[in-house]
Amino acid sequence: MSKQSKVCTIGVLANTMNVAVLTRRDMAAAPINRLLKWLAVADVFVMLEYVPFSIYKYLLLPETLDFSYSWAMYLLFHMHFAQILHTASICLTLSLAIWRYIAIKYSDRSHILCTERRCSIAILSSFILPPILCIPTFMVFDIHTQNVSDTRGRPELAYHVDSNSQGILYQLNFWVHSVLIKLLPCSILTIISLWLIRALYSANQHQKNLRNYSSCPAAEKMVKRQHKADKRTDRTTKMLLAVLLLFLVTELPQGILGLMSGLLGSCFFKRCYGLFGELMDFLALLNGAINFILYCSMSRQFRQTFRQLLLQKHFARFLPATGSHSDSHNQNTYTVKIKR
Repeated sequence: MSKQSKVCTIGVLANTMNVAVLTRRDMAAAPINRLLKWLAVADVFVMLEYVPFSIYKYLLLPETLDFSYSWAMYLLFHMHFAQILHTASICLTLSLAIWRYIAIKYSDRSHILCTERRCSIAILSSFILPPILCIPTFMVFDIHTQNVSDTRGRPELAYHVDSNSQGILYQLNFWVHSVLIKLLPCSILTIISLWLIRALYSANQHQKNLRNYSSCPAAEKMVKRQHKADKRTDRTTKMLLAVLLLFLVTELPQGILGLMSGLLGSCFFKRCYGLFGELMDFLALLNGAINFILYCSMSRQFRQTFRQLLLQKHFARFLPATGSHSDSHNQNTYTVKIKR
């Protein structure tokens, strides 16, 4: 089994567990968890579809060298299907970042700005917009034929997927893919990530001031309550910040390579972009597969809900016993439900 197939298999299992946990009643109430759930759903379908592609390409094709029309049809479907759902993941990640920014920046109005209805609109838009953005790709790439000789020297026809590298549409495709789908979201995420890092630093300074203020006995109870709320907010921000930074590491290089392909033409695309294409795909798949580890390591409520899910399946004996923890949060604020 190829390394891509292994990552996809692990990623399907991990994201399936993400969906199972995030759809539990105590987790599904928060809009932010709905975004995380649909992000996991998109990653599951990308990886499920990638498994047969990687098995055929890396295990069967080198042995058979059979470039049939059915393989070319599947390859074309694979390219469009993966592109659409991966673009949906980008839109959902961007929605997560904007949602968290609004929840912190305008915390006094988050119950008005971050509503269930707007969350539904963000999710729906994340799945409607990608097919529209990918229209140039649909029109540029097609099945081509090439005359080759088999092992016995007999002529035969090989089918492959390639781009029509002439005209404005070819350039438009790379500009849309690199700028609108990759670089623009990465730029927005970079700005929001820097702002979140600054917000975390300010929160740490605020907590230090609270600890100094808590020397007054009359204010000690209020300070402790505020300190708990700040810690919950900080842990949530740190987890989402980790998700955003991992996304930037995998998507920004693809955007830069796509932009250079649009500027320098098909020669650069075939020689350079294709050279790093497999590595970029592997990093993107790996990014989608490790979110479960992030959630478990940084979210107390996610761990507890996952444990409860295992208890129902009679697997609790394999887990170490943990103490109960009550960690409530005001749902009217519509801030992030996941707590650490």
